[in-house]
Amino acid sequence: MSEYQQSGKIGVSAMKADLHPQTARKYVGAGKPPDELQVKHSWRTREDPLEFIWPRAEPILAAAPELEAKELFGYLRSMYPDQVAEEQLRTFQRRIQQWRLEHGKDHEVFFEQEHVPGRVLQVDWTHAKSLGITVRGHPLDHLLCHAVLPYSNWEWATRCQSESMLSLRHGLQEALHQLGWVTEILQMDNSSAATHRLGGESGRDFNTEFLSLVGHYRMDPQTINLCSPEENGDVESLNGHLKRRLKQHLLLRGSRDFGAEEAYDNFLMVVMRRANQTRTTRLAEEIPRMRQLPAIRLSEYDELQCPVSHHSTIRVKKVVYSVPARLIGHEVKVEVYEGHLKIYHGRVLLLTLKRALGERRAVIDYRHVIEHLLRKPGAFTHYVHREELFPDSTFRLAYDRLVGDHGLRAGELEYLRLLQLAAQSGGVNTIGSLVGEWCSPSDPGAWRVADLRRFLDLEEGRPPLPDIQLEPDLGSYDALLGEEVAHVG
Repeated sequence: MSEYQQSGKIGVSAMKADLHPQTARKYVGAGKPPDELQVKHSWRTREDPLEFIWPRAEPILAAAPELEAKELFGYLRSMYPDQVAEEQLRTFQRRIQQWRLEHGKDHEVFFEQEHVPGRVLQVDWTHAKSLGITVRGHPLDHLLCHAVLPYSNWEWATRCQSESMLSLRHGLQEALHQLGWVTEILQMDNSSAATHRLGGESGRDFNTEFLSLVGHYRMDPQTINLCSPEENGDVESLNGHLKRRLKQHLLLRGSRDFGAEEAYDNFLMVVMRRANQTRTTRLAEEIPRMRQLPAIRLSEYDELQCPVSHHSTIRVKKVVYSVPARLIGHEVKVEVYEGHLKIYHGRVLLLTLKRALGERRAVIDYRHVIEHLLRKPGAFTHYVHREELFPDSTFRLAYDRLVGDHGLRAGELEYLRLLQLAAQSGGVNTIGSLVGEWCSPSDPGAWRVADLRRFLDLEEGRPPLPDIQLEPDLGSYDALLGEEVAHVG
């Protein structure tokens, strides 16, 4: 119609509008666009295919709105097979969608927030089991302590074992030192690492250790309301984005197995830095509004003084750990890190132990006690930490086999000798596969540890072969200095 007003020619105007001339003449003659010429109507133009089924479906849907359309349709088909045709499913799904738009319950509303640059750092933990990470074939069950700047979405994540104060101290300090600056506010949920419950109905208050941590960095602590994770929405949302990004990089890497936990930590660091390269513009707006990072970094361990009991154990944070018997009667200093323990006497580091996970209440290293158990083999039957002396399922199978072949007392003594052999030959992994073969149901013959020693060519009481690393004599190469050397190729 605009073209016709300019040219006054129906044919030309119709061609420019991609219309048939007769259709164009109809619109020009009526002086109205197509939408106004169409007659609005509320009646059906064909027979309702759901006329029988819908009055029966609507009360069921009203009583259980979460029912899926396909399941409800299948239920009604089973009830009325002659009146409901399979071809009506798509129409039924559209009808339910329309019903939910008119009568369904409201969805949750999220209110977009205005973020002030450089003001808030949000911290949260997220489980990473779905990544399927393994270290030398063994699953690595861990969490990620995740820190996010809501304005620029700059983020940093560190591997940890639990939502503890130690993991928070390590994760927060890693994030701040990677960032190089400090925000005004640290925002978290009501994790027990940061808060504790007050008596009565008074809610929760900050822990002393947490206040000391944020006080060192001159940050104001802030928590969200109870049961309101959406208030920490930026870090909660980026938790999912982070794990999706890690999965993509794992696919590009071609393997989810790592040679050591440190290799996985380096992989995390590379992924984080690549992600943050796309956020530099908005991060540059935040940095001028942040404070300088303190020169001193807080220690990331708790220090305890622990007496070594006559059981050759120490108790660290409600968990019992075995130590070498030579320490019995002494008091040792223990540095408790998030993932391991360092045990000192004075300033001398004696040993490092892996810290227990979850609800485990004892960590007994068979190498610390096996020689003493062999002197008192009768103590094994009722030893409080007896189950800890089965390093893996292979050794449990070996115990059952030895007891079955030789009886309880003799079988237990043979099993203790097997642990001694494992200690002398480099550990449970060294002979684990061999023990599994000797305990195979296909080999019903009885055996003793002495047979295994002879098979491994280890004499009773003989120390294990040292791991000798030969260093070549490089002196012979000195003679080549100053001489002309020809390169072929």
